Amino acid sequence: MLGNVLVNAALEQCQKTIILLTEMSCTTSDSAGLDPCVLRDELLELWHLKDQQMLHLAALGGFSRLPEPLEDLLSILEGCPGKQKGRSHTAGHCILMEFQAWRKKHPQVTLSALSEQQASTLQQRALLLVADNQSTFIESLVDIYQLKSVDGTILQQHIVRLQALNLYKEAAMLGMKLHRQKELDLEEMCVPLILLNKLSLAESFVTGHSHLEKHLVTLLDSWCHPSFSLEEICRRFSRLSVSRHCMDQIQPKMLTKHVFRLMEKFNIDQGLCPNALHKRRLDTLRFLMYSRFMEKSMTEENWCDHVQYVVEDDPQLQVQLVQMLVKHAGLEKASQWSLKYNVPRNQLPIGVWETQQDLPPHLQQVDPNKPEQTRSMPPPSTCEKFYQVPLTEERIHLVDTPEVLSRCQKVVLKEGGVVGVDMEWQPTFGCSSSQQVALMQLAVTDQVFLLDVCAEGFGQHPETVSFIRSLFSSKNVLKLGYSTSGDLRCVLSTWPQFSEEPLVTQGVLDLVNVHQKIQRSKVNRTQNGSKEVLVGEGSAEKGLSLLVQQVLGRPLDKREQMSNWKKRPLRASQIRYAVADAYCLLEVYTVLKSNPAHFGLPDDLQNISSRQSEKSKGKKPKEQQTEQIKQSQGKEECQRAQRVSRPHSDKEKDLLCGEKPSADSPPLPPQQLRVVCDNMLQGLGRTLRCLGVDVVMLENSDDHRVAAKLARAEGRVILTCGQPFLTLRSQVGEGRCLSLDCSEKAKDQAVRVLRHFNVQLTPSDIFSRCQVCNSNRYAAVSRQDMARMLQQKGFLQEWDTECAQDEETTPGLTLDLPRYSQHCQWVALSDLDPDTMTFPGGAPLQLHTVPPGLLPRVPHFYVCTRCGKVFWEGSHYDRVVSMFEELLHVSAPESAAEPTDVALQDSSVKSSQTWNVTSE
Repeated sequence: MLGNVLVNAALEQCQKTIILLTEMSCTTSDSAGLDPCVLRDELLELWHLKDQQMLHLAALGGFSRLPEPLEDLLSILEGCPGKQKGRSHTAGHCILMEFQAWRKKHPQVTLSALSEQQASTLQQRALLLVADNQSTFIESLVDIYQLKSVDGTILQQHIVRLQALNLYKEAAMLGMKLHRQKELDLEEMCVPLILLNKLSLAESFVTGHSHLEKHLVTLLDSWCHPSFSLEEICRRFSRLSVSRHCMDQIQPKMLTKHVFRLMEKFNIDQGLCPNALHKRRLDTLRFLMYSRFMEKSMTEENWCDHVQYVVEDDPQLQVQLVQMLVKHAGLEKASQWSLKYNVPRNQLPIGVWETQQDLPPHLQQVDPNKPEQTRSMPPPSTCEKFYQVPLTEERIHLVDTPEVLSRCQKVVLKEGGVVGVDMEWQPTFGCSSSQQVALMQLAVTDQVFLLDVCAEGFGQHPETVSFIRSLFSSKNVLKLGYSTSGDLRCVLSTWPQFSEEPLVTQGVLDLVNVHQKIQRSKVNRTQNGSKEVLVGEGSAEKGLSLLVQQVLGRPLDKREQMSNWKKRPLRASQIRYAVADAYCLLEVYTVLKSNPAHFGLPDDLQNISSRQSEKSKGKKPKEQQTEQIKQSQGKEECQRAQRVSRPHSDKEKDLLCGEKPSADSPPLPPQQLRVVCDNMLQGLGRTLRCLGVDVVMLENSDDHRVAAKLARAEGRVILTCGQPFLTLRSQVGEGRCLSLDCSEKAKDQAVRVLRHFNVQLTPSDIFSRCQVCNSNRYAAVSRQDMARMLQQKGFLQEWDTECAQDEETTPGLTLDLPRYSQHCQWVALSDLDPDTMTFPGGAPLQLHTVPPGLLPRVPHFYVCTRCGKVFWEGSHYDRVVSMFEELLHVSAPESAAEPTDVALQDSSVKSSQTWNVTSE
């Protein structure tokens, strides 16, 4: 009640003020005028009351009464609170917008009406406000005070002053608003922005200035060189505080992506970026080696074609190719390729030169062009293992002329027909984002047409363009595809006509939506008394091949997927692959349509796509959806990860991430949960190790596919987030991959994971693993042994030998093992080599990280035998217990013999700090 009275009183006072201001604005010009401080206080009071209408009226009346509007406006803005927060709803921003509206009715209020000295003074005051506010605020000040006309030397000095204050973002924004990019040093402006993870602002700074665009891209390319040192850059900008997260973003893989993206955005020649190009080609070479010799998903012919393209003009890559071949294929193959590229003897791996001398003449050359396989039928082993098209060779037609296209058109565009559509293009391995169609496959019930887009004069022929437009725009012909969005992007890249006159697509059913619906279905399907292949269960297949395996019983043979599709003539194996990719869509659709309930689908398959389209069209504004997304995200992530099999457990229950497990769900000790964390979740990995979970973490330079390889080889569950989830999930099968929210803190992510797998965390699990290397093998070291070793290596000059002797002679003195000792493997200190101070695995004891001042206070140390890290008891244990108190299960009071306040202290930090220990 009292609050309402006060508000009403304030409103009445403000109304009186407005009336007074209005009256004052109507008085003669020789009156005293209005004090800007009084007007500021009144406007601020109205702003706090959130009465926009009254504020507007008060501003209009008040600005008209100011004796010097331009000077007084600066006084008002300088006295407004919160001007440095850069929010659109600050009082200063609101007042400035009102002044702009008032100024339109008073065009005589300009800077040109003042003397040159007065104008210069006001401009310099306005510059001080520019640095503290957001873009729209800056634009208004630039306009009102004509800041673009300020002397260039003064502007440059002001920008340098902002840089000296570590206001790099504000300096860049001011430079852009005043169009001073050409006069400013690009590296001084952009390098700090990149270090602060504001590359997008650096892009905006150079956009529209071709020489600056090239400079920025070549600068990033120089950072991709192996000899690049981030430490040197940080020393150059020593006054800049760079977080670890920002530092992690500056690594070759991420920089290479940015370089290629900017090369395309700014239309810059790849020749200006040799380091990024070399890095991308090296990554491509590694991918080719993995595909050919690990996955065995690429034929020899395709592999040879791509390898020669990748290493052709790069002698360094040719050497690396030989080194990789020694590891993956043996000395003979490595010798053949070393002879092909004349790799110098001093750069050859051991054994390659000797193998070269023993090679017979017919093996001394690499011949990827094997004799063309003329038979249309694949080998019997392939027929048994993979899906086969039930068509003879006569039913497959190569379309490469308008005449043949005319016959194709009559069959494909038949009203009421169903057509399987697929496309092939030349792999670019990330070196270019624009991919053009090389072959288009169109399958109908009893025949398949292969449109050879690469045929001379055919691809861009008007009749070809007209046919493709008619095909995709016909609503009376059902087009089946799988992930059609990618195909349509290639169509637009191949035929620019469809961008100029937009291509209308109707009657398209993307089976990827149907597949996702099947994957979400919990229907158990059996056929002929035997269990069918469930979605992703024990299968290495993915995408369309997985769908074909689920529905038709056998997967697709994808070995020709990465073919050189522009090379002519096509091999018989390429034609078989292309035909199968299109025709299988028809057979999958027929089976699904005949019995949709069997796969958990609605009767009308086309409604699956249409429902999702309607959802996307009817989305609410972003600000209205944010809260809904946060609330539903956990459930969606865990629904994707259903059927996750727990290690060493036969039972499986569906759990929702972030919810408490059901009462009958079997508990799982942390030591039995084995996961692999993607390189985007390293913080989560360290936290889980801290709680005793067995965690392998990818390095920043590792490809996401490494996670799938580790998961399959070691029976681990993948923890990832973002786009890689879709790819990784299909490689390890449904339920073996869990997607998390990257925006959450590592602690919250860890809680989700533990609840999802019903992990029963106990106090004795905390710190049972090394957070650095994931080992759970430790050696206990007494204070006297630690002092002796420190003295032996010269890290300790003096030590109280009398105290050490007292400890040594005290009868019955033993090392007290920490409370998590039951989950660790303890080894004898005798395993340590006394001369080299290394453990049997080769890890040196990191004595240099132990502060000598700890010795009087710490009686026992614990050493990880895998990495050599030294830890000691601290206070961090209680903090971790407090963080995860809601998940801890305490069955009985801790033994009195155990330490009461135990945590491991990292030897690499000061003694007053503590360190989180985690799992492998």
